[in-house]
Amino acid sequence: MTEPDDGLSDEYGLDGLDAETLVGRALDVVHAAKAMPLSASVLISRDEVVTLLSSALERMPDELRQARWLLKERDEFLAEQAREAEALMDEVRAQAERMVSRTDIVRQANKVAQRILDDANEESRRMRHETEDYCDQRLAGMEIVLDRIMRTVRSGRQKLQAISTPRAPAPAEAQMAGADGEQEESGFFDQDTT
Repeated sequence: MTEPDDGLSDEYGLDGLDAETLVGRALDVVHAAKAMPLSASVLISRDEVVTLLSSALERMPDELRQARWLLKERDEFLAEQAREAEALMDEVRAQAERMVSRTDIVRQANKVAQRILDDANEESRRMRHETEDYCDQRLAGMEIVLDRIMRTVRSGRQKLQAISTPRAPAPAEAQMAGADGEQEESGFFDQDTT
């Protein structure tokens, strides 16, 4: 992977931008490029586009690392909630055992213990759902960013393929080429034909 020159990063103001924004800027550079006279080709600043795309690639691992960190944090949070629920259940059991000697107190303790247990289970479920929703939202955002990048790359490849596809010779040119025994070669490698 080509490392962008620090001077170029400063020149183009890339500090603090996320991967999606950088890819968007690269697209803007391609869209705004001036066409060469009498040609379908355009002139773009190679340094600027390489810098933008390299910076986007460098930032993508950070965003993926953040998504992994969120998943790990969620797992740790759920494990902590399970430990707290288990500790609460142990406390309720110990309290219930102390009250066994008195029937009314035992009944009341069982009700309180069950209510505490239900409340703890409900709170644990609520917190688990909130955590999963939060992680799902963050991952959905990452999915959107990655989908946009894939569409951008696909579009760029299609544009490059359209530019590099040689035009078919007119019938008269084909006959002349056949008569001379020459074969016209394409100047570009078409990766879809092998």
